Amino acid sequence: MFSSFFEAVKAQRCPNQAAASLGTRRAALGRALLASWLLAALCPAMAQFRVDVTGVGLTQLPIAVAAFRGDDAAPQKIGAIVQADLERSGQFRALDATGAAMDEAARPDFSLWRQKGADSLLVGSVTKLADGRFDLRFRLWDVARGQDLGGEKYAVAQGDLRQSAHRIADFVYEKLTGDRGVFSTRIAYVTKAAQRFNLWVADSDGENPQSALNSSEPIISPAWSPDGSQLAYVSFESRKPVVYAHEVANGKRRLLANFRGSNSAPAWAPDGRSLAVTLSRDGGSQLFLIDAAGGEPRRLSQSAFIDTEPAYARDGRSLYFVSDRGGAPQIYRMPAGGGSAERVTFTGSYNISPALSPDGRWLAYVSRVGGAFKLHVMEIATGNTNAITDSSADESPSFSPNSRLIAYATQQQGREMLMTTTLDGRIKARLAGQAGDIREPDWGPFQKP
Repeated sequence: MFSSFFEAVKAQRCPNQAAASLGTRRAALGRALLASWLLAALCPAMAQFRVDVTGVGLTQLPIAVAAFRGDDAAPQKIGAIVQADLERSGQFRALDATGAAMDEAARPDFSLWRQKGADSLLVGSVTKLADGRFDLRFRLWDVARGQDLGGEKYAVAQGDLRQSAHRIADFVYEKLTGDRGVFSTRIAYVTKAAQRFNLWVADSDGENPQSALNSSEPIISPAWSPDGSQLAYVSFESRKPVVYAHEVANGKRRLLANFRGSNSAPAWAPDGRSLAVTLSRDGGSQLFLIDAAGGEPRRLSQSAFIDTEPAYARDGRSLYFVSDRGGAPQIYRMPAGGGSAERVTFTGSYNISPALSPDGRWLAYVSRVGGAFKLHVMEIATGNTNAITDSSADESPSFSPNSRLIAYATQQQGREMLMTTTLDGRIKARLAGQAGDIREPDWGPFQKP
């Protein structure tokens, strides 16, 4: 990705070659294993994703999700979507509910479900209405206590069935864990099909992708605004990296940064009023602050080194970034308005791509370990750091809005893919397009009620 440390080096050393041959750029960055988006394979517009969940958590809640009555005739298998969501979270272990014939109106035989090892049970129904909409109902039961934990009902259009299933999973997740679920949130990512690049907005499981932008030139570094209404990204349409903001609801976009040299790595401030970007207009890659409406930028970093990949702490007081001021790329932190920087990463000699968790507790980043690029998670308060993957080409970590999962891109067996992982790395889910690869994920915020 252009906002990586490698591209900042190229922009600083060769400011007039930002739109150089993509093949040459890919050859150089491929050796670094962090810019493989340039070889993204074919991905059709409405490709369905296969979700593979691997690993076992220390504590997982056993839940039975019965097939919803009417699922066989419905365009979306509601029960299966809910179960996949819950399993992907790493908090739940799904039990076999094959043959269970009941809906939200029936009281379950709790002794039977206790024998199956279930702590909770989800049942429901989906019925097509005369006006073409679908009546969707569900109920969650506490099997151990024999208690009704509540339920809801929706009347939704066919196109909203999948989103409604995610809402059900959110309900279950919050009732049983006490934390807000993220299944009804969205992710953004980039694909390449033949010679076309696409910026997609999809469900949190990668399904239901909608194209936000299609271009013959690369689109990179998507970044959600704090309210989820906009995506900032970098486009090479002008044969150089330029930063735009895209309104998700209507597709309108506006220019944010098109200064001399490269314009890259947009990061929204938590209040949504401004963005930090990396500009090389003064001859070196440095951090600047620009208004969300555009205008003249204000320089934040004042070093003679490469400063790039900004990421705001969620309280808006600090700005994390990557710099080689110590001789090799490491992650630093400085006041959001600029000022003295302090080094944050000390484990490993090469650390890039910082991402901060919404709860302020965790820093995810990519570290080079023996030539392999691996996802790491640091507890900010203690500095304790753990590598949570066994892959070798990880990039672009992004936290879920409840801080419980991380989305990232990686390579396995020569194929690029999007993954999610729990913070301890025990549960991973692969979101793989049937006909192609996906890159540069960014996990959107909670949606407004």
